[in-house]
Amino acid sequence: MLRLALLLACLALPVRAEEVVAGLSQSRISITANFDGSEILVFGAVKRQEPIIEEPPLEVVITVSGPSRPVTVRRKSRTALIWVNTEFVEVDAAPSFYAVATSGPIEEVLRHTDDLRHAITVPRAIRAVGAQVEDPTRFTEALIRIRSGQGLYQFNEGTVDVTEQTLFDTSVVLPANLVEGNYDVRIFLTREGHVVSDYSTAIFVQKVGLERFLFVLAHERPLAYGILSLVIAIAAGWGASAAFRYLRT
Repeated sequence: MLRLALLLACLALPVRAEEVVAGLSQSRISITANFDGSEILVFGAVKRQEPIIEEPPLEVVITVSGPSRPVTVRRKSRTALIWVNTEFVEVDAAPSFYAVATSGPIEEVLRHTDDLRHAITVPRAIRAVGAQVEDPTRFTEALIRIRSGQGLYQFNEGTVDVTEQTLFDTSVVLPANLVEGNYDVRIFLTREGHVVSDYSTAIFVQKVGLERFLFVLAHERPLAYGILSLVIAIAAGWGASAAFRYLRT
């Protein structure tokens, strides 16, 4: 009886009329000594239960999010003759990288309520807590402005190509200063600004070779890393001095 009840409950659930079938040009990125960034192609199609395409047309929103870290955003004010930190906001979680790509103007493809529910745009992806200032949004806006200038936060409006309401694709440029970890890729299908289907996958970013060795040594064995750095500095100084004496003779 229990199995029959579960089967009837599943049959009573509404069938999603449209679903995302998507892929990535690469799911793993290796950061080497000469790594200068990468470009990811996100592509896919809309799977339908019925061949009839509903109206109004579908729109697509794609996000790529790097590992989130806590950040303290401070503001400096001039006191007497010096600049000092006067106010700050603790950001509980801010993505190290965040890119948003849409198939049209953001105000047309995504409603505010759906943005709040799914945390799609950059301001919604940042969580600020413990704000002891009158207007904490200024601090998050400053964080977004700084990281946008570094290429870490991207807003690419109208860059998702949608063909015949079925196929879609876009590309996302990843900068050279990436943080290791899983980068979540989310794809949202929207109609009249409301999310009707979503899909998620991930890209794994990792340092390899000498970069990986130095990273692990610095974080897991800081004493050995410090001694090695000191030895290299002494050796480099002695080598430069020897070369200088040789050139003078």
